[in-house]
Formats: sequence, C-alpha cells, structure tokens
Amino acid sequence: MRKWVTGALVALGIVLTTGCSITTPEPDQVGVVYDAGPLSDTSFQNCIKPGSRDISGPADQAYVYPAGQRTYEFAEKPGAEAAPITVVTKDNLEMQVAGVATFTLSADCKALQQFHERLGLKFKAYEDAGWNRLLSIYVGQPLDRAMDAASKEFDWKALFNDPAAKQRWEERVKELIPGFIQEQGGASFFTGFNVTLQQPLPPQGVRDALAAAQQAAEENNAQKAKNERARTELESIKELVEVLGPDGYVKLKAVQSGQATIVISDDGKINVTPKGR
Repeated sequence: MRKWVTGALVALGIVLTTGCSITTPEPDQVGVVYDAGPLSDTSFQNCIKPGSRDISGPADQAYVYPAGQRTYEFAEKPGAEAAPITVVTKDNLEMQVAGVATFTLSADCKALQQFHERLGLKFKAYEDAGWNRLLSIYVGQPLDRAMDAASKEFDWKALFNDPAAKQRWEERVKELIPGFIQEQGGASFFTGFNVTLQQPLPPQGVRDALAAAQQAAEENNAQKAKNERARTELESIKELVEVLGPDGYVKLKAVQSGQATIVISDDGKINVTPKGR
C-alpha cells in the first residue's frame, strides 16, 4: 500500500509539473501573470522580474514587455521608429529635427500591472508591432509636443547657429517631456527620459539663402582686402616716385621685372640698360 501511494504521488507530481505554464523573461524583459483558467475571473497574480523564471498554473497567462533602457529614434534612416520631427520656432519658421529619446518602462509591479491593463492589452504591446504602435502614441506624440513647445521659446537662427542656445533648448525639451508623457498615458509608466537632439534644420531654401549670403559676405571681404592691398601699393609707388622721380621709378620697375639690367661704369655712373641691347 505504501508503495502504491508513493507511486501515485510521484505520478501526480509529474502531471502537475508538465501541466504548468513556465515563463522566463530575458534579462531585458519583465512580465505579468494572470489567472486565466476556465473557472477563473482572470485576476492578476504576480509580476516576473527580468531574467527570472515563473511557474504558474496550466491555464495562467503571462505577458512579457521590454524592460531596461529603451530607445525611440526619429531620423531619416532605416530602422528608426519615426521620421524627423517638425517644430515651429518663436519667429514662425518650421525646422526638422532628428534625434533619439531614451527611457525605461517602470518596473514597479503595481505600475506594470496598470500599464498592462490600461495600455498593454489594448495595443497588444507584448508583441513587437503593438509595442511600436504604443510608443508612437505614448512616447512619440508627447515628445513632439515637448519639442514644439520648447522651440517656440527660441528664434530659428539661434537654434541653427548658436550652440549655447541649442543646449538650452535641448534641456528645455527634457524638462517638458515627463509632464506630457504622464498627461498622455494617465500615469508615469515611462521614466528616466533623456533626449539627444541633432542640429535643427531650416527648409532647404532658407539654407541655400544663408549659403548665398555667406558667400557674398566672403567675396565682399575678399574684395575689401584686394582694395586695401591696392591702396597700400599705390602709397608705396607715390613714395618711390617722390624719391626717384617718374623716370627713375620706371627704370626700377624694369629692373625688378627682369626687362633691364643695371650697369655701373668705371666712373661710378649707374646706367639702366634694356635687355637685348
């Protein structure tokens, strides 16, 4: 009888073990588990920490989400989550901005449960397509608003040409993001926000006009330099003419250009003789 009971218990243990659901998130993932059996009210059970293993009942349902630092890139390149963001400056010029935002999905179990029930299930964010769609709404849109609001505090030339102004603008974006994120999602599901923004670019026509103006300024400066050199040379000529006389100056230039040679006679006289004679 003891042997039969022991054997029955072992068999029951095998059945229970093989009928369980096992969830093992990766080190950069977190999970939530729900009692989802036919006799269950689909109630929340527990959270699963990154890299840990959860063994639940055979009808339980686990959902896994990205954890740790995540990125949201907005740039004109393959693989980016979105295109560059358009902002409007204080002086009403549209500019294109590329960059990347980093953030973390809250690992607090209560916050994670709320995230799953409010947003995760709605977007199927435990799948790649759903996660990306959720980010476009609850990260991308608040980021767009924060950048546009911050840009309205600066003139476009300052953002385009002044590194100090660009840094202040970037810091302002970082200040505004958390509030817009919480407003959009109804809670602080995403934390640790940081942004790295590239130089804002005005429309191509404006950039071409700036380049043309810069080129004209450089050409004007070059002409001023030429004029100054000419004036300096003219003053030098005047001084030489005053000392040598007009004929003496002509002879000096002929010698300097190699068109004449200087011959000193035995009596000490200096003669300038054209070459070829």
